[in-house]
Amino acid sequence: MTVRWGLIGASTIAKQFMIGAIRAQADAEVAAVMSSSPERAEAYARENGIPAAVSKLDALLSTDIDAVYISTTNELHLEQGLAAIKAGKHVLCEKPLALTSADARKMVAAAKEAGIVFGTNHHLRNAGAHRAMREAIAAGRIGKPVAARVFHSVFLPKNLQGWRITKPEAGGGVVLDITVHDADALRFVLGDDPVEISAFTQSAGMAGGGLEDGAMCVWRFKSGVIAQSHEGFTTKFAGTGFEVHGSEGSLIATNVMTQKPVGSVLLRTASGEEELSFDREDLYTRSLRRFHAAIRGEGQPSATGEDGVWSLAAAEAALQSAKTGRTVSIDPKLGSGN
Repeated sequence: MTVRWGLIGASTIAKQFMIGAIRAQADAEVAAVMSSSPERAEAYARENGIPAAVSKLDALLSTDIDAVYISTTNELHLEQGLAAIKAGKHVLCEKPLALTSADARKMVAAAKEAGIVFGTNHHLRNAGAHRAMREAIAAGRIGKPVAARVFHSVFLPKNLQGWRITKPEAGGGVVLDITVHDADALRFVLGDDPVEISAFTQSAGMAGGGLEDGAMCVWRFKSGVIAQSHEGFTTKFAGTGFEVHGSEGSLIATNVMTQKPVGSVLLRTASGEEELSFDREDLYTRSLRRFHAAIRGEGQPSATGEDGVWSLAAAEAALQSAKTGRTVSIDPKLGSGN
């Protein structure tokens, strides 16, 4: 069976990563694209060799497609996701799934009730580096994990700035853009869930409209692990990294908080230093392969809808903490609370 995909949103991420990842599958094709602008839809379809271009969601969902990839602005995800589920289409949605974890839970529940495969596009779970770290921790190679650090402050390129730094109503700001990824990456690599967070946010000159373009968070996990993370849009020369420190060793990963299969992972123990090898498969290609397997009834997407609820609940808690100056608990069933 060939999975025919419809793109909801004529986005940069779809053009740069997702279209190629779909076409890399033996059993998939990009059948249609939707943009609210008919001219943009037509131009995007022409540039990317997509057969059909439409400007209404109903028109896309009534075409002969099996699955949709949603990469519109954040405030549109809920309505579009629910409509796709109602139309019987499998859904791979960009993060955050919605503007609130309560709305994200509605999408997950609707998909479950309809028997639809629903995934969150947390690409970092598909990075060989992150999986190598997760496996090393699970194998006890650093002993008992006690602390972690994530460095994920970058410079947001001009072509991506737009709504992310100007429109609170669209779900802009660095927390909903990057802190959600760090929440998921920490959960995945540690195999542990965050229970509370303290956060500071800043506006360092890029973002307007009361939005934040930098954040620093301190996390506590169920096991007692503590973590810190730095997210930003404004640091032109900062590298990215991910460290996990345990009772018997440390994992030090460099240049791994990225959309590309790059970077390195160093294991440091009493025996010395060892660079871990890992696969360099394209993150999105692996994500699509896992999603297609889930459609066939084989396992789950790399990141499920529930994983998307977790990351959004964590981001909500971070924003609440920054606003109130208090530590805030994280509960995906309830959203954030005091």
